[in-house]
Amino acid sequence: MTTQDMTVISADGRHAAPDTVLELRHLIDGAWVPSTSGETFDRHAPATGELLSRACKGGAEDTNAAIAAARQAFDDRRWSDLPGSARAKLLTKVADLIDANRARIALYETLESGKPISQAEAEIQGAADIWRYAATLAWNIRGDSQNALGADMLGMVLKEPIGVVSIIAPWNFPFLIVSQKLPIAFAAGCTAVIKPSEMTSATTVILGELLLEAGIPAGVVNIVLGYGDPVGSLMTTHPDVDMVSFTGSTAVGKAIVAATSNTLKKVSLELGGKNPQVIFADADLDQAADAIVFGVYFNAGECCNSGSRIIVQEDVADALNEKVVALSRKVPFGDPLNPKTKVGAIISPEHQAKIDGYVQDAALAGAKVLLGGDALGVAGLSGQFYQPTVIADVSADMAIAREEVFGPVLSVLTFQTFEEAVTLANDAAYGLSAGVWSENVHTCLAFARQVQAGTVWTNTWMDGYPELPFGGVKESGLGRELGPNGIEEFLETKTVQMRIGKTRQMWV
Repeated sequence: MTTQDMTVISADGRHAAPDTVLELRHLIDGAWVPSTSGETFDRHAPATGELLSRACKGGAEDTNAAIAAARQAFDDRRWSDLPGSARAKLLTKVADLIDANRARIALYETLESGKPISQAEAEIQGAADIWRYAATLAWNIRGDSQNALGADMLGMVLKEPIGVVSIIAPWNFPFLIVSQKLPIAFAAGCTAVIKPSEMTSATTVILGELLLEAGIPAGVVNIVLGYGDPVGSLMTTHPDVDMVSFTGSTAVGKAIVAATSNTLKKVSLELGGKNPQVIFADADLDQAADAIVFGVYFNAGECCNSGSRIIVQEDVADALNEKVVALSRKVPFGDPLNPKTKVGAIISPEHQAKIDGYVQDAALAGAKVLLGGDALGVAGLSGQFYQPTVIADVSADMAIAREEVFGPVLSVLTFQTFEEAVTLANDAAYGLSAGVWSENVHTCLAFARQVQAGTVWTNTWMDGYPELPFGGVKESGLGRELGPNGIEEFLETKTVQMRIGKTRQMWV
């Protein structure tokens, strides 16, 4: 297949890119500081190869200093003792600042990650909404009471902030995912140390600037730039850290659980997914095909919620494949800075090679590549892009059906009966999300009850709301983000038992 068979957006008509290299420093105890070692590292744009930013490379001393600042800020209660209404006011101010700086944040998000500028702008707007929702949670932290313990006893259940939280964020949604964690932790009264991905550090630094402008007390938020070793490693093992909140690969998540075992920290993990969409013969195939194309190509498939595994009833498999391939040809792939683009660049050459390896292995194993299956050339750009790819005749034992490809690659499996569909959907180590397509509400409800997933969509895909919890089962993670459940992750429960009136003799 040639690139003439699909919609490719060239570098013409793009937004202007900055003509200077962005210098990034750590935020520690309210000040922007260089690394103790003086070392830095560079980030180049995945779409063009151009130098974008030069960041301070954090080491053990920098990480320890950030954790000490967060510890002191929590222990002296400069943040947690504020009324929830005061914390809510600051969170709302941050949301307003995010809105005011949306264009700048989205530009650097696009340049560093390769995602389309229009998608980045929508994500920044969604992030601001989460900060506003977190403000409502700060108003409404409440415990419980027990007044049936007898005439002279009263029991209270308090909800208190867990303490210092290490937040380790990924490269695929750097601003949005930090905003799914940090404002909720702040609403609870926690302090934080953040490590953004070394590939997408800029927007987290911009967020730090906005937090200082909003008036966050020194030490309540700290940002350390750098790599998993030593920064991320110290953030998961340091005894002054009370909780780790991580989004990323399942392999790293398992390593974090092992690393935190010596101190028994609380761990919240949002990990990988191999998310099935099951399409029954009575489904609206046009709507399903549209959602499938969105689900697999959104963010170039570099998304834990990617709908990369389609399980379709045999009677309609050929018809659905035809619709999906036809729509895939129309999706605008190419220059991330062009507002018309819907699918941008792949994050790195190494990741592009990994994606292609899954595709080639599937073809060698007997799967049929209906569309794509190779790198994509984009006029005027020298970065890495991958063609929209649809692979049929996939069997459940193939790696492409079981492992997270994290690219614009759709695997299509087939089934005959409802029971077979559920078995195939659950036949994976992951359990992040799932979808079902049927005009029969009983079919949808039965599937939703039986599928092993933290989120189930019926006749839609990847809708999301701050009010609803998000997270997975099995190897897709631990805990929940967002919704009222999300703030519970950052709270400890304390029981207080009070004797009222004269104290009775306890022993003799």
